[in-house]
Amino acid sequence: MWVDYKLSPCHELTYIKRFTERHVCICPHGVAGWKVIHKSKVTMATQAEQRNTASQPRTPMTTRPAVDPLAQRERIRVRVFPYSTDATKAVADQIAALIRKRATEGRNCVLGLATGNTPVGIYNELVRMHRDEGLSFANVISFNLDEYYPMQPHELQSYVRFMREHLFDLVDIPPGNWHVPDGTLPIEQVNDFCAWYEEQIAAAGGIDIQLLGIGRTGHIGFNEPGSSKESRTRLITLDRVTRIDAASDFFGQEHVPRRAITMGVGTILSARNVIMLAFGEHKAPTIAKAVEGEISSTVAASFLQEHPNAEVVIDEAAADSLTRYTSPWLLAPVEWDEYKVRKAVIWLARKLNKAIVKLTDHDYNEEGLQDLLAERGPAYNINIRVARHLQSTVTSWPGGKPADVQHADGHAHTKDHIFPKRVLVFSPHPDDDVISMGGTLIRLVDQKHEVHVAYQTSGNIAVFDDDAIRFADFVTEFNTHFDVSPQRAAELESHVEQFLRNKTPGQVDSTEVQTIKGMIRRGEARAAGRACGLTDDRLHFMDLPFYETGRVKKKPLGEEDIAMVVDLLRKIRPHQIYAAGDLSDPHGTHRVCLNAVLTACRRCEQDDWFADCQVWLYRGAWHEWGPHEIEMAVPLSPHEVDRKRTAIFKHQSQKDRALFPGPDMREFWKRAEDRNRDTAQLYDKLGLAEYEAIEGFVRWRGDSKVVW
Repeated sequence: MWVDYKLSPCHELTYIKRFTERHVCICPHGVAGWKVIHKSKVTMATQAEQRNTASQPRTPMTTRPAVDPLAQRERIRVRVFPYSTDATKAVADQIAALIRKRATEGRNCVLGLATGNTPVGIYNELVRMHRDEGLSFANVISFNLDEYYPMQPHELQSYVRFMREHLFDLVDIPPGNWHVPDGTLPIEQVNDFCAWYEEQIAAAGGIDIQLLGIGRTGHIGFNEPGSSKESRTRLITLDRVTRIDAASDFFGQEHVPRRAITMGVGTILSARNVIMLAFGEHKAPTIAKAVEGEISSTVAASFLQEHPNAEVVIDEAAADSLTRYTSPWLLAPVEWDEYKVRKAVIWLARKLNKAIVKLTDHDYNEEGLQDLLAERGPAYNINIRVARHLQSTVTSWPGGKPADVQHADGHAHTKDHIFPKRVLVFSPHPDDDVISMGGTLIRLVDQKHEVHVAYQTSGNIAVFDDDAIRFADFVTEFNTHFDVSPQRAAELESHVEQFLRNKTPGQVDSTEVQTIKGMIRRGEARAAGRACGLTDDRLHFMDLPFYETGRVKKKPLGEEDIAMVVDLLRKIRPHQIYAAGDLSDPHGTHRVCLNAVLTACRRCEQDDWFADCQVWLYRGAWHEWGPHEIEMAVPLSPHEVDRKRTAIFKHQSQKDRALFPGPDMREFWKRAEDRNRDTAQLYDKLGLAEYEAIEGFVRWRGDSKVVW
């Protein structure tokens, strides 16, 4: 499309933007004007200019080709899929197509492979295609990106073991065709090996498709900040952040190797095609830096901007910080539904540090929201509508109001005619309920609802070995003192001490040790429940089978898991369900647990009780809902914040230092309080009442895909 540009009456280039079938011209200084509507060009003049120049010949206007604003922002091709399963399926199809094409040509297909949670879905789909569709890997040669150093191939954290478990041993790739950097070599042989690795890639004809993940520091492979664009396969020292992120795989940061062998940035850029994948909200800021930021050695992934066939494949959660999601109206016309209006107005208010009701027509014009103002304005009308919506989300009665107080704020709450309600809170780990919605949980109990909490997993791998020894010692002394099977208790204590003293990093606990650690988590959950006013008979410990592996890596969600959730739903017949919608959990347990709940809800949709049921999603442990997303905001008083903190403190095994803290090094209670306080302060800045803290929720209406 070609667009005409003309100087405005105040001699500055007029900003021209198209929406629907019209072009709207707005002078940067607000000088009044009129528009002539055409399909392909726009002219503008003030009424004064029209009168003064009516008898004069028109000034010729320069014409320039329009530039794609999205391409200017996103310097790497980006494909966004609604869900990670869609993305991994698309990439697997792309790889399979190339493998088949090369096979028909009698040629090899050379793949560069990555490890970690991100590409697992791709490998699962490739294995399925091998099994069900006869996809052969006989012509595939592969080179993995990296490996920890030192590392034995049989160890749990070894990338050799990872690749064999997820792909190599499940397809017909010849044993001599796959390559993983060797973490067993003596240090004096590593440099020669790295040179040999590069030679092998070249001898294979170069890499056809290189798969990548992206680390929190923006690293690809293990190319940490500072890596050169020309770097090749080499030994590298791992960044502190990378080691923190890997701590869960090694059961503690102190066990993470300090070095790794990695392909260099130059090696990666030599591939004919590069596909970088990322899933989840926690990857969004890093993706934005790599795609929209300047090329820099501090973000190695940004070098992909210079690759002619690089693309980024992500889900919507990982795309959340890209301009096309944060402020799409700056790139192209948008259809202004209520959600986008709300998002745009809140974005504008935060950018200008103004209360929503104080935004002016000038603010909308100056910040690229002319279309919204033209379609929904004036500003006052837009402001009031959004402010009223935000105010309507705030409620001190998350379970609805009894009839005698329904007049208190004038708001009508859905399902108010059912009071009190049966409420079922699903907690992926034994502490997620109080961390993420402890204030709301306390409020529901205080308001006399029948509240149940279902702890979906045991959380036993998140207990330190020292705690297990301490509790075993307590049991032995207790039994000896009260003459309760002291011999058996002593035998158990001896086993626990001996096993844990000789345990290697990452080794799976014995059944006895796993049981003790699970009992520790159960006891803490009961104590936290009592702090919230719950009785023990309202606490349900599900111990879903998918989790019980003793390792960070879990089994896939299975029919047995779903059936257990369905049975509990049909037993309690809740009017409200609360589930963790925080998918930034780096270990994936929250995502699996949410799938279990939503799949079970789908199966119960035709039950008579489900018609009166609402499903609410909470966050807090790893991420928080944005103000434009929140549909129920429960304000907390200072006293309720203290009660919530007390409940969280009952989880002593997670206090001070959690075994799996993730990328956020704050204690769980501190990050929860900070996020709740930040939400309250944001509501205050937007012009709403000031609260100590707010817990936010989004309602699930059956429109999210269940991936199981």
